[in-house]
Amino acid sequence: MSRTDGKKDILVEDGKIIALADKIEDSADRIIDAEGLWVTPGLIDVHVHLREPGYEYKETIKTGSRAAAKGGFTTICCMPNTNPVIDNEILVEYIKMKAEREALVNVLPIGSITKGQKGEELSNIGKMVEAGICAISEDGKSVENAGLLKKAMKYASMYNIPVLSHCEDKSLAGDGVMNAGEMAQRLGMKGISADSEEVIVARDIILGRSTGVKLHICHISTAGSVQLIKEAKMRGEKVTAEVCPHHFSLTDEAVEGYDANTKMNPPLRSKKDVESIKQALKENIIEIIATDHAPHHIDEKNCEYDKAAFGIVGLETAVALGITHLVEEGVLSPLELIEKMSTNPAKLLGINKGSLETGKIADITLIDPNEEYVIDVNHFESKSKNSPFHGYKVKGRVKYTIVAGKIVLDNGEIVD
Repeated sequence: MSRTDGKKDILVEDGKIIALADKIEDSADRIIDAEGLWVTPGLIDVHVHLREPGYEYKETIKTGSRAAAKGGFTTICCMPNTNPVIDNEILVEYIKMKAEREALVNVLPIGSITKGQKGEELSNIGKMVEAGICAISEDGKSVENAGLLKKAMKYASMYNIPVLSHCEDKSLAGDGVMNAGEMAQRLGMKGISADSEEVIVARDIILGRSTGVKLHICHISTAGSVQLIKEAKMRGEKVTAEVCPHHFSLTDEAVEGYDANTKMNPPLRSKKDVESIKQALKENIIEIIATDHAPHHIDEKNCEYDKAAFGIVGLETAVALGITHLVEEGVLSPLELIEKMSTNPAKLLGINKGSLETGKIADITLIDPNEEYVIDVNHFESKSKNSPFHGYKVKGRVKYTIVAGKIVLDNGEIVD
């Protein structure tokens, strides 16, 4: 990222940025007046569930990519917990083929660490790398067998791809449904303790240190996890971390109305945890913001809280929540927010994106940081509407999304 904060003209031709200057006189087929808008590198989400293959009733590559475009994302990485699991090169090629035909944005597949995500036998990581995965992950669960995970980390290090780690000790989390604490006691619901996350964060940092892998900790939610990552960074270890917008926007107090759209994994945590996460973003201990976009059918959420599915959609609300809760509150500058949603994800993945420079692919996002509105899930492009932010007043709306020079979101409307 050039860290340029000023008024510039950008000329795009044949899908690339061919000029960036104070004033460009060349003629163009289309001119976008970006007065008052942020013009940023295309946003990149390293943690998305597209549900295809196997769960197309929740989301598809097509509908998920439309949601991404609406949210300003030009590149998204899809997690492997589909049916069948993305654990071989054939499925990686299938995802890439479907994305090429149907997606409005770039879709990068993530391969599973173990076959069928059963935690028993490693997937063929080498073959999946050749087919085009950008990372490996067992997202939705942790690899319980530390020896097997260490072996996977060695392979990932050899192929120079990151391991995206979902940190959860199931023996500690048990059948909890929300954050363990005062609110869970008051509501009479089983809690998920902070240590169920932190013990795996600590273990994976230790394994990452011994293998030299690029370790990325997914969806950080506790103050304890922040401290563990901070200490690892102080030791100079190769560890990065992400936080989801819901974990810096809401606390477990949001569960009080028993809205199953507040049920996610990891759960919404305490006010102290949220404050710690915001400080970690400010200090760049957490350098990436990702959505963990997790679509579910209405029937999987419109039920008793303890029976509802974990997860919420997030692609179409991430920018607004970032501006509302981070930029407006002085936690991050506009440049720092975009670095965490574009430049830093590109660095993690090792892809030539995340900046606006002459010669680069023209993946560009235009955002109105001052537009105020109320989130309405009925206007989402995602097939699923499971968001706790329906009716939530926010500031900041994506106006244009441009992928390789092609406008896929034009003044807030999807271009089919």
